[in-house]
Amino acid sequence: MNRIDQRFAELKERGETAFIPFLTVGDPSAAASVELILEMERAGADLVELGVPYSDPLADGPVIQRSSERALLSKITIHDVMSVAREVRSRGSELPFILFTYYNPVLQVGLERVFKLMKEHDISGIIIPDLPLEEDGETRAIAESFGIHLIPLVAPTSNERVKRIAASAKGFVYCVSSLGVTGVRSEFFGGIDEFLATVKEAASVPVVVGFGISTREQVQRFEQKVDGVVVGSAVVRTIEGALEHLQADSAHPEGLLQIHNFVSQLKG
Repeated sequence: MNRIDQRFAELKERGETAFIPFLTVGDPSAAASVELILEMERAGADLVELGVPYSDPLADGPVIQRSSERALLSKITIHDVMSVAREVRSRGSELPFILFTYYNPVLQVGLERVFKLMKEHDISGIIIPDLPLEEDGETRAIAESFGIHLIPLVAPTSNERVKRIAASAKGFVYCVSSLGVTGVRSEFFGGIDEFLATVKEAASVPVVVGFGISTREQVQRFEQKVDGVVVGSAVVRTIEGALEHLQADSAHPEGLLQIHNFVSQLKG
């Protein structure tokens, strides 16, 4: 069974909502990312999104853009991100890994080869925000042939497409909670609850919400309405604030403690 399906089944049995942090792999280094992912797992993360640094991240706000710039200074590639996943797994992690990448890096590697590598590195799913439903047929077919979930994003502006996107989803449906790019927000658009209810009704897989969620109160606001909550920019911003402790060859315990405490607080 795909690790994503297995984890959501376990959480459902326990009556829990998945907490899913995002980080940009390679910020500030690949070695630090290994330690950060392990620390987030110890703090209660249920799945983790592994961001592939990209020079033109259309869906990402300034915090994640800066993290990509830092990672790209170290020439981190999609291959390096997969290597980090393998290293984390070799250290005993049971987390389901989800690759978050734009389509160009996938094409650079080659469609079939990228999914073959994901399978070899025990990565369970992929999110490609600039690949629309109408153009994902070939990618979806190859992903399914390797047992990997191509996870769709569905936005509040996609009303007429929500049912089609949700019906074809594998792994989970990723609902975008806010209009615009990712980033920390104090409030969400007015129709968010109705939007989530529409997706829940149409989907046969778990429903997850993300984009702009940054506090324990906001996590609580959603966890009774969905099966999982993603926190990205706020986690990346916390890593950014701990850079002086994370940039050494071996990540300093104080930097890891900051991440542990933040993730643990969000998880509740």
